[in-house]
Amino acid sequence: MDGKKIPETDAIFEQIHRVNREADESDNQLRVSADCKATVKIGEFSRGGTCRVKVAALDHDYTPDATLVPIGMLVPQFDEVAMVFVRSPATSDAIVDALDCYWRQNAERFDGIDTLVLNLDNGPENNSRRTQFIRRVVDFVDEHQLTVRLAYYPPYHSKYNPVERVWGVLENEWNGDLLDTIPAALGHAQSMTWNGNHPLVRFVDKVYESGKRLGAAAMRALENRLQRMPGLEKWFVDIVPRPEPG
Repeated sequence: MDGKKIPETDAIFEQIHRVNREADESDNQLRVSADCKATVKIGEFSRGGTCRVKVAALDHDYTPDATLVPIGMLVPQFDEVAMVFVRSPATSDAIVDALDCYWRQNAERFDGIDTLVLNLDNGPENNSRRTQFIRRVVDFVDEHQLTVRLAYYPPYHSKYNPVERVWGVLENEWNGDLLDTIPAALGHAQSMTWNGNHPLVRFVDKVYESGKRLGAAAMRALENRLQRMPGLEKWFVDIVPRPEPG
């Protein structure tokens, strides 16, 4: 146990274990664990660690040449990892764009899947009260005619979200090397393996606008689309697609 404990923590863990187990045992559900890594500075910075080749690095915190934020998605059932690196902060739009990209590339493989279970960490850009995130997920649901079940880990317990362990492997991969260019960072990500599998890595050269929010009236309308679990409304949310016209 790490950090603080909110009153309903035990109930959240009980439900998330149930939801995850049902998804993994189901023929029509796919579980995806998603999270964003801390911002990575691109430049000749000393980052600690060891390397086979002696390299010179800056010992002062100069302005980086660029910054990247990796958005990771792990499918535990198949030990598959996808990473999307974005230049800007990982906003709600960036997170849902990464999910949308993953699904478009893999939908044909999962032809029998009608429900995505998303394991998330209840962060500021992807929690179930974040209006822009919910709006984008509702749009995703309707476009792909796919139910999405948001299943959140409680605060201070995000380490239990499976994708968190992927970041440790990535850190070991580029440990001690200079991340002096964007291709260098992407190359390390492509070279790492997760249980024998290389991740699918993509770079999005787009500046996302931060701070987008819906008004209260718009969010109330969206709430009509959400099925929140009684007693754990923040932590478990189902969003069912509207039938397509005709």
